Amino acid sequence: MNWDWAEIQRRSVGNVERFALELADYQLNHNPLYRRYAEAVGLDRPGGLTKIPFLPVSFFKEQLVMTGSFTPEAIFESSGTTGMVPSRHAVRDLSLYRDQLMQNFERVYGPVTDWTMLALLPSYLERGNSSLVYMVQQLIEKGGQVDSGFYLNEWDPLIAQLEKGEREGRKTLLIGVGFALLDLSDRYQASFQHTTVLETGGMKGRRKEWVREELHEHLCKSFGLPTVHSEYGMTELLSQAYSVGDGIFECPPWMRVLVHEEEDPLSVNTSGRGLLNVIDLTNIHSCAFIATDDIGEVFADGRFTVLGRRDHAEWRGCSLLVTG
Repeated sequence: MNWDWAEIQRRSVGNVERFALELADYQLNHNPLYRRYAEAVGLDRPGGLTKIPFLPVSFFKEQLVMTGSFTPEAIFESSGTTGMVPSRHAVRDLSLYRDQLMQNFERVYGPVTDWTMLALLPSYLERGNSSLVYMVQQLIEKGGQVDSGFYLNEWDPLIAQLEKGEREGRKTLLIGVGFALLDLSDRYQASFQHTTVLETGGMKGRRKEWVREELHEHLCKSFGLPTVHSEYGMTELLSQAYSVGDGIFECPPWMRVLVHEEEDPLSVNTSGRGLLNVIDLTNIHSCAFIATDDIGEVFADGRFTVLGRRDHAEWRGCSLLVTG
C-alpha cells in the first residue's frame, strides 16, 4: 500500500472508520509484529474502531515497527530521560510527514509564512534525529522568516528576538518544551501582544514535573498571556493534535483518539477517562494504532485532554508475544 497524501486526505474525510478498518486489515497482513500481537490478545479480526488491536507504545523501544519491507528514509528517535531506552520510528517517506504537517499546522494557525518561529527545545536539540526538531525545521523553512531559529540555552539572543518581534508587531510562535519555558520565565517576564507560546512536552527529567494546568497558569502570568497553546505528538506518530487553550486538544481529520481502562487494555471506548489510544492514519508504513502511556479524557466530540502518565512499570511489548 502506497497511498499518497491526497489519497489519505480523501479517505479520512469520506469515512474515517472504514479507512481505519481497511488500514488495520492491511497492517495485520503485512506487519508480522502487529499480527502476532493481535493474535496474542485475540483481536486479529477487528469489527469496528473499538475492536482494532492497539499496539503498546513500548514496542517501539524494542524493535523497528514496520509494515512491509523498506529502507527507511529516516529513523526518528525519542528524547526521553537519562538511562531510558528511546523509541525509534522508521519513516519510509518523509514527504508524507511534511505534507500532513503543513496542512495540519495551517488548519490551526493559518499560513505558515505569517509566523516567525522561535524554538526552545534543549532536550531535543541534543539528539540529532528528533521528530520534533525535524517538525520545527520544516516550519521554519516553509515559513521563510529570516529571524526564525533554534535556541539552546541562549537566553539573551532569544529575549532580544522576542522583544524585536513585539516592537515590530510580528506574529511570533515561541515553541518550547516545558522545562525550558520555565527556565525562560525565571529570567524574563513580559506582556506579549504578538507572541503565542506553544508548549510541547514536559520536564524530561530536568525539573520537577508540573501538572499542565499549573505550568500554563505560571507561563500566562510570566508572559502576560490569556492562554498557552500545546502540541500533542510523539516519536511513534507522524501527526499532531493542537490545543489553543484550556489544554483541550483537537485532532486533524486523519487522527482519532480513543480511551481504555487501565486495568483492561481491550475495553476501548470512543469517550471517557483512561489511557489514550491513538489512531494516526498517516502511520501507513509503521502501525496506525497505538496504545499510549498517557492518561486522559476523550469527549463525545472527539477532543481530548491529557491528565498525566501512568506511574507503574512499562508494559514491555515483546513479553506479550512469548509462547510456550
